[in-house]
Amino acid sequence: MSARTTLRALPTLLRVGFAEAVAYRAEMLIWVLSTTMPLVNMVLWMAVAREAPVGRFSEADFVGYFLATFAIRQLATSWAAWLINWEVKQGTLAMRLLRPISPLWAYGLDSVANFPLRLVVAVPVILLSVALVGAKAVPQHAWQWGFFVLSLVGGWAIAFLANVAIGALCFFLESSERVLEVWLVLFFVCSGYMYPVELLPPTLRTLIDWLPFRYQIGLPVEMLTGAHGWDAAVRLLMAQWAWVAGLAVVAGVAWKQGVKRFAAFGG
Repeated sequence: MSARTTLRALPTLLRVGFAEAVAYRAEMLIWVLSTTMPLVNMVLWMAVAREAPVGRFSEADFVGYFLATFAIRQLATSWAAWLINWEVKQGTLAMRLLRPISPLWAYGLDSVANFPLRLVVAVPVILLSVALVGAKAVPQHAWQWGFFVLSLVGGWAIAFLANVAIGALCFFLESSERVLEVWLVLFFVCSGYMYPVELLPPTLRTLIDWLPFRYQIGLPVEMLTGAHGWDAAVRLLMAQWAWVAGLAVVAGVAWKQGVKRFAAFGG
């Protein structure tokens, strides 16, 4: 597989992925409805903050935070682990392996091709946040917008690479879906999806800073809501992209070693 072959195939893979996203738009809508937990948490935390702010969060701040969380959740996500598990079990991965391009490109571009439809959900939510909270719901400076986009791309990369690494475990185990469930539980607890990480005790917050989960959802949300100054934002982005680089190595090695064990038989 040459770089030229890969680059020539990218537009076609994106078109196919977008066509599939449009064809399965009803399933995507169901998935969106299944990610409304931030809206539930928003109501709960607004009630907590009604009498007095919690940390730096007033009622309006919680509205901005959880609407941003809902919007980022639509974008910084991946389902590659489920696809890999299913295709290995069914043996259909063999068809992908016969193509002159790595299946990892197909999995990644399949997710990226969904972005236009997911933006249809995410952008109105962000606009609603601006209407309810005011201009502080979004970055106030150009560099903050740049850092937000960088953190969003990094968050998606962490989600995708972690999914590939976990999905590749199915080459060694009967199924890696249980491992994925454990990952998702840790994600819900440590990512800032259920509550702002900064509300946790300092010891737990320090531990979470060393884990990848916050950098998938929490950091893009914090960048979107302007929670950090320049120095803190740069430090957190460096940590996020260090995780991206580390997970890229782990996912690449796990996939390469796993494919060597793959065998499918046709009838």
